[in-house]
Amino acid sequence: MATMTTPIPTAKKIAGGAFLISDASPVDCFFPEDFTDEHKQIAETTAKFAANEIVPVSDAIEAKDFAVTRRLIKEASELGLTSVDIPEEYGGLEMDKVTSAIIADNIAKQGSFSVAFSAHVGIGTLPIVWYGTEAQKKKYLPKLASGEFVGAYALSESTSGSDAMNPRSRAVLSEDGTYYTINGEKMWITNGGFADIYTVFAKCAIQDGEKKGEEKLTAFLVERGTPGFSVGKEEHKLGIRGSSTCPLILADCKVPVENLLGEVGKGSHIAFNVLNVGRFKLGAAAVGGAREAFGHGIRYAKERKAFGKSISEFGLIQEKIAECAVGIFAGEALCYRTVGMIDQALADVDHKDTKAIQKQIENYAVECSIVKVWASEMLDMVVDHVVQIYAGYGYVEEYPAERAYRDARINRIFEGTNEINRLIITGWLMKSAMSGKLPLMQAIKTLMDEVMAGPVEKEEREGALAEEFGLLASAKKLALFVAGAATQKYMAAIADEQEVMAAIADMIIQVFVMESVVLRAEKISSRKAGAGPNKDVGVAMAKIYAAGAMEVIESAAKKVIAAVAEGDMLRTQLTILRRLAKHDPADTISLRRMVAGHVIKAGRYSV
Repeated sequence: MATMTTPIPTAKKIAGGAFLISDASPVDCFFPEDFTDEHKQIAETTAKFAANEIVPVSDAIEAKDFAVTRRLIKEASELGLTSVDIPEEYGGLEMDKVTSAIIADNIAKQGSFSVAFSAHVGIGTLPIVWYGTEAQKKKYLPKLASGEFVGAYALSESTSGSDAMNPRSRAVLSEDGTYYTINGEKMWITNGGFADIYTVFAKCAIQDGEKKGEEKLTAFLVERGTPGFSVGKEEHKLGIRGSSTCPLILADCKVPVENLLGEVGKGSHIAFNVLNVGRFKLGAAAVGGAREAFGHGIRYAKERKAFGKSISEFGLIQEKIAECAVGIFAGEALCYRTVGMIDQALADVDHKDTKAIQKQIENYAVECSIVKVWASEMLDMVVDHVVQIYAGYGYVEEYPAERAYRDARINRIFEGTNEINRLIITGWLMKSAMSGKLPLMQAIKTLMDEVMAGPVEKEEREGALAEEFGLLASAKKLALFVAGAATQKYMAAIADEQEVMAAIADMIIQVFVMESVVLRAEKISSRKAGAGPNKDVGVAMAKIYAAGAMEVIESAAKKVIAAVAEGDMLRTQLTILRRLAKHDPADTISLRRMVAGHVIKAGRYSV
């Protein structure tokens, strides 16, 4: 049965990007503590499948035995894990996006399979769900849902990775209008070696209208076995070695007009909208991968003895354990808050109106990019700490830390590099501000007037997280202040100042993650079921994260201000920065010991 449900029925809809200029309430945010019984059941089913069926055959997967990968995708389909985003009338389950994220999170116990699975159910399937004709949906979606077909997505080329809108591949319509001839080569195509259906992007001339003759990005569905289509050799990669990554060669490849996906010249819409979903799913998978690697690290730390005691008793090891736990806690908060917002926005949308669905998801492009950037970098932090906990053994292939370390690195490149996503974050917010879609310019003006008027008394708040809510308020003001200073300096040309754009993005990222962490901790703390030690651990994690986030925000703010001001203006702005960033330091040593003690006792990540 389809479950297109609202995560929190009483929660209000929150606009994308609004977190920077408004204050959210815990009751309006969706976190793992809000999972329904059905969500919990799907999480458990997926986790058991990954642990019992995928992990035991890791050696075969890593040896590129793609028959094993295909068998596992087929078995996953029998559990309904491949059909969550596919409408019921085409063999799917059509469930909410939270469920989709839960599956991505819990299946990520084996990096190579997780990548193959995610490419199939996400970018390999969603283009047809959203843009396919009725005939295309009936032909392909049931096979993709059942695992009979495996999907792949072919956008990148050797000369156009991040610059994906300018490929060399060209598609030319035949004189009789019955087929397109595509010539070109695609690179780094996940599932390329064994997929059955590929969404291939190429430049194609528009046939009519004002833009007739212009070549624009266009998408096509290309089946394996199509004349002129061939697959190159498998790439030998640093990590995710068990996933298939191949170039695709299209040499006079004739694709029937029936396999045009969407409209000629509208390929960019397909690429960007599908990638937004791919980004929050990648973030969920990164959280799941971090949780899996961390579990190995804790178990090893408890078992390993040095100087007569377990290394988990050493302060510097506990510091790493606590940082990993806080990272996972924050990643869960960030990811599920974002997906919950999307589901909230989709609650009143007709499930057959795919354009409206895409539009709603697009409104959260900033949050999706934040999830992707932050979670992929959090995963890198966790696997690095786990290698260090294992020490010499962490560098040896037969121990799990080594593979996790290698597998994690690709996530900062997938779904748009983190550099590109940082530019998207700042650029999308600036564009929304200029268009009036988001009242960001007014918020910046109001703040500028406030800070130039001198110090104001801070709002007093009660509770264990009072200090952190104060830090959050200051962080938002700092981000707006710096964005305003940069905009005054560069105006529309700010898009060319990539270092400034990225530094502002870092501030925006930290604001959203800090708010998610603090709100989650308060939500846990306020519930009766969260009383006792769990409540204290959540609060401790929020305090640790907020302290570190402020350091990142202050550093990025100084970087931008030094670039946009000089002389008296620089000194004035630095004075304002110091005033906004002023706070007492938290005792993060004691807080980390508390968190480490909790998860070491549990023997795994635990809140």
